[in-house]
Amino acid sequence: MAASAYQIDPSAALTMAPTSLTDWLVILPVATCIAVGALLMMIRKHTVLHPVIAIAALAFLVVIDSLLLYTVWKNGPLTMVAGRWLPPFGIAFTADILSALFALAAAIAGLAGAVFALGDIDNSGRRYGFYPFLLLLIAGVSGAFLTGDIFNLYVWFEVLLISSFGLLILGSTHEQLDGAMKYAVLNLIGTTLFLIAVAYIYAVFGTLNMADIAIRARETPTLPTATIGALFVLAFCMKAAAFPVNFWLPASYHTPRTVVSALFGGLLTKVGVYALLRVMVMILPADLAALSSVVGLAAFLTMVLAGLGAIAQHDIRRAVGYIVIVGIGNCLAGVAIGGMDGLQGALFYALHSMILMTLLYLITGLAGRLAGGFSLNQIGGIYKRYPVFAGLSLGAFFAAAGLPPFSGFWPKAILVRAGVETGSWWLAAGILFAGFCSTIALGRIFLLAYWRPAEGEVSETLRIPFSEWLPIIGLSAIVVVFGLYPEPVLNLTAKAIGGILSPEGYFLSVFPGGSVQ
Repeated sequence: MAASAYQIDPSAALTMAPTSLTDWLVILPVATCIAVGALLMMIRKHTVLHPVIAIAALAFLVVIDSLLLYTVWKNGPLTMVAGRWLPPFGIAFTADILSALFALAAAIAGLAGAVFALGDIDNSGRRYGFYPFLLLLIAGVSGAFLTGDIFNLYVWFEVLLISSFGLLILGSTHEQLDGAMKYAVLNLIGTTLFLIAVAYIYAVFGTLNMADIAIRARETPTLPTATIGALFVLAFCMKAAAFPVNFWLPASYHTPRTVVSALFGGLLTKVGVYALLRVMVMILPADLAALSSVVGLAAFLTMVLAGLGAIAQHDIRRAVGYIVIVGIGNCLAGVAIGGMDGLQGALFYALHSMILMTLLYLITGLAGRLAGGFSLNQIGGIYKRYPVFAGLSLGAFFAAAGLPPFSGFWPKAILVRAGVETGSWWLAAGILFAGFCSTIALGRIFLLAYWRPAEGEVSETLRIPFSEWLPIIGLSAIVVVFGLYPEPVLNLTAKAIGGILSPEGYFLSVFPGGSVQ
């Protein structure tokens, strides 16, 4: 990027033009979730209304995020600032294709979780605030994806962290409290490192707006940002559960209710992946290039050790936790490989994983309930009693292993090809080895828990409620459709990565009075 490529007119800092209705799409996802969450707290004693209102709000959120994605696809990035003061004076919400894709995937996962919770969360869980916590979680996740201010990225991390604490301990069992302690300690360390990095970046650049920081970093490449980049990478890797700071995930994600585990597995670690793409690829690309070997080594160890860990598990929920970590390793491998193909593979895998891991946790949680336990040493016979459910489970297992014709095949193919073409053959080998381990681990679950006959007297066949069938079938359909017809996702992810590798449109959305030379 040439020096002084971006010229900003300070006299145009206060925008006098009226805000268009389209610009409100940027903040509407966050505002909707917070407003509806507050409403549910106001009627907290009327728990029968909670799921109806929450599901309606999340369905509306899917529509809004779909409109936002369509708008930024057609017209380019959108920015809305507080008080109509342009950065560095006003706080910006900025949406491009990258953030809109993540926000839409999060809304779909949140809606699936809200519907599944109709059967998974009893009246006591509703009274203790499941649905308000859920909406606050989606607000935090959406805010992290849509903010254009790096300090507010930290703030939204804190919002989703607080709400996740509430969801994690819902029920207050000893196992949940133990898992919550492990989850809380390491995540608090990660957010502390993040805050320290934000303080350093403000000291160096004198601004917190992402576009402003990116412009100044490109105009003055000699600024001391190596330490800042290292802190960001460490903080985001801790959030994403990358090696060697990933032990908290399999120790905590299996402890809460099924729907909570599904939301955590689908959403929370992907916020770390998004932050890595946004901050390190778009804002500090030089520091990412310097740290690419470190990120690559972390990616290799993350996916290889997690793949082996998945094989070693007897609890099917813990095994799925390691499958989540394998996916994080794949995403980090794409970031380390870099370039259009590597980053596109990382983005495609992250979006696929948000949907699939939500589905996989819902399936394993329901399987444990149907079989009367989660230990592979004790359960069996699911296929004989629930053949349709077993078929959907097998499809999800194939997708998680990266086998065609499901959505998990394409990002792995892109990543392996990018690794081979760039000389990162060891990362390509790690992706294939981890996929092989995932196939063995998930095949073992299907053979023992589903195909093997149940030992002893078989309990009565349970009825699966429609509220649990619906999200499983819906998420399975997404996994199959984008496996058979990946072109829309490939086109969107290619344009999203092009937008952060050459972010002139993002910058001019934030600084409409500027010019690109």
